[in-house]
Amino acid sequence: MKLFLSLIFLLLLTSCYNKERNCKDFKTGTFEFTYVTDGIEKTGRFVRTEDLNIDYYENKIDTASIRWINDCEFIMKHINPKNMSEEKAIHMKILTTSEDSYTFEYSLAIQPGSQKKRVEQGTATKIE
Repeated sequence: MKLFLSLIFLLLLTSCYNKERNCKDFKTGTFEFTYVTDGIEKTGRFVRTEDLNIDYYENKIDTASIRWINDCEFIMKHINPKNMSEEKAIHMKILTTSEDSYTFEYSLAIQPGSQKKRVEQGTATKIE
């Protein structure tokens, strides 16, 4: 009986655990992230200010505007979209933070008609 009560107590304690989110530390700065294209892992870099996100990847520069919803979520929209898919706004959400990195998820801000919501995750490391 004591073992059973101990297990229930431990289960209750672990269910109360909240992951750390110090999102304000990651609102601005220079960040790196890894991504996979055609099976090859690559590293990208981006600079984020209060209202802009500037991506540097594969010798390209891409700029998007940012509208913060709260300290941990923002909507990103390409300033000069090159195709129809780049015209769609992206919802970004910081899930967890550590000393120098954060885990995030992103999806389209508005889902087209009957399409199922597709959510992807990634990790960015603050380098400056």
